[in-house]
Parts: sequence; C-alpha cells; structure tokens
Amino acid sequence: MSAVSAANGTRTCCGGWQFVYVGIVAGHDYRLEWQGDFGGLQTPADMLVGHALWGAIAADVSNPGTQLDWEYVCAEYRPGRACFAGTFTAPPGCSETLTVRATLRWAVAGTVCWTVPVVTDCGPHASRPPLRVAVVTGTQDCAHHEHRSVAARTAFYAGLTEAACAVDGARLLALPEICLQWHVPGQALDHAVAVPGRETERFAEIARRYAAVIVIGLLERDGDAVFNSAVVLDADGALAGVYRKVHLASTEAISGVLPGAGFPVFDTAAGRLGCNICMDSSAAESARMVGLNGADFLVLPIMGDHRAAPWSRGDPTFDDERWRCIQRTRAMDNQLCMVIARNTTVGSCIIDRSGSVLAWNDGTHPHIVAAVPYADGYRKWNGLCFREVNWRQRRPHLYGAFVAESPEALRRLRLG
Repeated sequence: MSAVSAANGTRTCCGGWQFVYVGIVAGHDYRLEWQGDFGGLQTPADMLVGHALWGAIAADVSNPGTQLDWEYVCAEYRPGRACFAGTFTAPPGCSETLTVRATLRWAVAGTVCWTVPVVTDCGPHASRPPLRVAVVTGTQDCAHHEHRSVAARTAFYAGLTEAACAVDGARLLALPEICLQWHVPGQALDHAVAVPGRETERFAEIARRYAAVIVIGLLERDGDAVFNSAVVLDADGALAGVYRKVHLASTEAISGVLPGAGFPVFDTAAGRLGCNICMDSSAAESARMVGLNGADFLVLPIMGDHRAAPWSRGDPTFDDERWRCIQRTRAMDNQLCMVIARNTTVGSCIIDRSGSVLAWNDGTHPHIVAAVPYADGYRKWNGLCFREVNWRQRRPHLYGAFVAESPEALRRLRLG
C-alpha cells in the first residue's frame, strides 16, 4: 500500500498524508521508518518533511499548539528516494496515540509516493546513567612552567587524570592543548611525539584501569610532519582516533606545524565524540561540522580565545563573560555538550546542549567534573525536541557562500 502526494501548480502547495497508530505506551522506544519515492522536485530535502506527534490531531490542523509533544523525523536522500527513520521515546503523559505525517511542501511541480510508515515498539527505554565528565588542568597556581620536559609533563597530567578517575569517577576526560609540550624549552617541533607512543601509553593504562575515555592535547610527530592534535583513547586503552587542528593560529601557521584536513567524529564508550582545538573555535564551521557529523560531545583543548580578551592593545585580560557567551552558543547551535580544557585552568568548563554551564573552573581546582545526561535533547515550551529542529530547519542549498571563497569578499579584504 502507498499514498501519493502531487504538487498543484502553486507555490503555496503544502499537504500530505497522516497515519494514526494506537496502543502507544509512554516510556517505550519506537522506531519509525518510511520512504518517499519522488520525481520532478527541485529541492527534495527542502520539500519533503516528516513529523511524529504523540497524540491525536485533526488532519487539517498544521499547528499542534502546546498540548502535544512532537518530533521531526529526518531523512537520508538517495537519487529519487527519501528514507525517513528515527527512534524516539514516547514521552511521559502521552496519550495512546501516535500520529505520523508525511508532507510535501513548497513544490510547484513534482510528485512523491509514500510508503505507509512502519512503527515498531522497541520496548521500555533503557536509560543510561549520566556520564561523569571531567576537565583536567591542574590549578592556576600549580606552577605548570616548572615541568620542563615532555616526560615531566606526561607524569604531571597522568597523575591528575588518574586522580579524577579514582576520586570523582570520571569516565570522559579532557586535557588542554599541547599539554605535553607546553612550557618545554626549545623548538616545539623537536618535542613532538609519535601516536601511539610511549607518552600516550601512559594514559592508555589509566583508560584501561578505569574504563575511561581520555582526550590528550599534544604535538604529534607523523614522519616528516608535525600536527597540533587531540588524541582520543577509548575505554579499553585503544586509540579511537586523532583529530588534527584545522585552523592554525597566525604564528603557528608559519611555525612548521601542518593543519589538519577534516572534522572526524569517533565512536567511543562515552558516546560519539569530536574535537576542535583553540583557533578552530573562531570559525563557526568547526563546531558545526562536528555537530553535522553526529557528535554527542565536542572536546575543545584551548589556550584562549582572542574574542574573550580586550579589543585594544595591552595585556590580554581574560573576559569570562565573553568566553561563556562563545562556548554556550557553540553548544546550543550544534546541539552537543562542550568539554573545554584551558591550559591556564580558568575558564575550563562543561556545558550541556541547552547551554547550561554544568561545571566551571575558577583556577582553584585541579579538575572539574559534571554528570552529563544521555537523554536525547531537551523539549521546549511548545513540546518540540530542539535537537531535531536544530538540524531539520537547515536549508543547505542556500548556503553556498558559507563554504565558497567569494571573489567580492576577497576583493574587499585586499582593499582594506
């Protein structure tokens, strides 16, 4: 059985099919799947929409008001086919009815043939306990500069990391930018280390002992190249992956350090995890790519942010209000938990997807820790899960200038 929607020749065309399911149980997970085979649509990802509403709604009503919880159901697109799928938890207090909508909108021409959505009861939702997340820095007055070798710095941070695991039960830990080489005298390139190697094995031992995921900022030696990297060790001590800083600081970019070439996200025991490093934070695209690649956490080893310092010549006094503003925006815009490890300790923090600061280091703590829930998203006042709308509202076909090198912009830059 299938249902067909067709454009009616007007730009205001909007409608589709509604499917109603009964016997829904609050607290159960439900898997929703259907597809739409389309033809003649100019921008299918813009014109085909899926919704799931936890309750009954009249077919001619477009606004569910504030009485129903509801979700966007996102799709993957193939030539001529949109595959809608998602797993959602029936919210507390919902009725026994689920309404699924498949909509065609904004299309002057074209058709779509919908399959009937398949709704599978996956049983009671299995809640995971909150994850204990820590940022390991040492205190502001712990004389970081006294550790004058890579070996000494490795021992220093390994001790702090083990304490966070043993004392506070941390199971995801973030260390600062190039922390194994920071303040080590001489040329930074001379102190770069292999990954995996002797230094990372020290942390791998801790990861295995406590079943913890550990992210270490360091200068990585890869043959004839050096990168500013974040090394991700999984809970079994294995190397989950390495992120290499994409946007190098202005002087770093002419120091011999090479930039990375992408924003990978790694599957770990703590969840899906991606990284930015320091200057990456200045480019909105950095966090957005980590979010688009499906991360639950963005780990940010960072020395500082030029936007959180005076906008004039002089000492770079830290502006914690601006700092919070930057990092909270990144968390909300990309719907991920920010785990921020600052070398000088102050401003290290953990921020959830709603933008709430769960933990903050004022410089007096060797590490901070917060319990971060795994619950998927946060419902807003109108019953919608913001995590889905954050991605579904996007219209990427209009964002060409976001990634293109605009000749006009380059001309303005040259002319000053």
